[in-house]
Amino acid sequence: METQVIKIDVNHIDDSAVRKAAAVIDAGGLVAFPTETVYGIACRVSNASLAKLNQLKDRSAEKYYTLHIAESDDVSKYVPTTGVRAKKLVKSAWPGPLTIVFGLDDKDLKLQKAKLQQEIFDNLYHDGSIGIRCPAHPVAAKLLTLTTSAVVAPSANLTNQPPAVDAGQVIERFEGQLDIILDAGACKFAKSSTVAKIGKAGIEILRQGVLSESQVLEMSKVTVLFVCTGNSCRSPMAEGLFKKYLAEKLACPVDALEQKGYIIRSAGTMGMVGFPATDEAINACMAKEVDISAHRSSALTKYLIEQSDLIYVMARAHSQVVAEISPEAAKKCLLLAGDYDIEDPIGRSQSVYDSCADLIDKAVKKIIGELVL
Repeated sequence: METQVIKIDVNHIDDSAVRKAAAVIDAGGLVAFPTETVYGIACRVSNASLAKLNQLKDRSAEKYYTLHIAESDDVSKYVPTTGVRAKKLVKSAWPGPLTIVFGLDDKDLKLQKAKLQQEIFDNLYHDGSIGIRCPAHPVAAKLLTLTTSAVVAPSANLTNQPPAVDAGQVIERFEGQLDIILDAGACKFAKSSTVAKIGKAGIEILRQGVLSESQVLEMSKVTVLFVCTGNSCRSPMAEGLFKKYLAEKLACPVDALEQKGYIIRSAGTMGMVGFPATDEAINACMAKEVDISAHRSSALTKYLIEQSDLIYVMARAHSQVVAEISPEAAKKCLLLAGDYDIEDPIGRSQSVYDSCADLIDKAVKKIIGELVL
C-alpha cells in the first residue's frame, strides 16, 4: 500500500483534501490525523475496518476504542440521558483534551441497541458504557464533520508504545500501512487526553493526561442558585431543603455535597449582605429537620449568576432582575414553583411562613425527583 501524505495548513484548511480523507474512512480505510493531544488513526466503526486497525496496532480485539465526534452536541446520538454533572463536564471540557466514559442504564442501552446498527453498537458499548472524545483541533473537527460513519480514533502507535505527536513519527511507524496521513504539524500538547468515567457514583480518572484530576473535578462542579428579594426567608429555605433532599438522593451527608460536585447557594435581589434568616424561616425549616440558623444573606451579583448552572427564583420579578444583570442567564433561570410565584412571607405570622415552606418543599422535592445525577 502506498501512503499518501497530505500537508494541511491549519489556518487555511483545504476542504477538498480533508473530504478525500473522510471518503477513505467511510470506505473502510485508515487515516492518520492530528488532534490537540496526539495523532490518531481514524477508522470507521465496522467489523472489517476494526480488524485492520487491530492488526495495524497489534492490539487485542477484546479492547474497545473511543468514539470521536465533531461537536459536543453529537454526544446525544450515543448517550440519550446525561446527568447534570456529565452535562457540565461536556460543556466545560469539550472540545478539548478529555475522553469521557459515560455509563448508561439498561433503558438507554436498549434504546441504543434498537437505534444503531448491530456492529456499531457491539463495537462501541462495553460493560454498559461508551467512551467518547470531542477533539479541539480544527483538522480533526473538519474530518469528523465530513465523515458519514461513526469513527473511532486510537493514538497512532503500536500497543504499549508512545503515541505519535507529529506526522513524521506517524510516517516512520506506519508508512505503507495507512491510506492517508494528514500532516498539520506538531500537536499542541504532545500528550494523551485524560480519560474520566462519570456516572451516579461520581467521577473516576481512568488515565492521567493533559488535564489533571483537580481540573476535571472543577469542570464538572454544578452550582445551583436560589433567588428571592432579601435572601432572609424564601431562598434560604429553598437552599436548605434542596441540600437535604439532594444529600438523600446521593446518599451522603449534607456537608459532603460540595465534595460530591454540587454547590448550593442563595442570594437576594435587594443586595442585603450578612443578615441572618428570619426566626420564622428558621422555625419553618426546623419543623422539616433542616437547620438554616447559620445562614447569612448574600447579594445577587453578575458573577454569582454567571457561575451558576441552574437558577431558581421565587417570583417572576426575580427572573426579570436576573435577566437585567445578565441577559444570557435567562435560559438557565426557572420559576421554582413551575408556573406560579411563591409570595414573600416577610413580616407575617409563623403559619404563613409554614405554608410558604410547604410550597417550597413541594417544589424542591419535584425538582430533585426529576434531577438526573
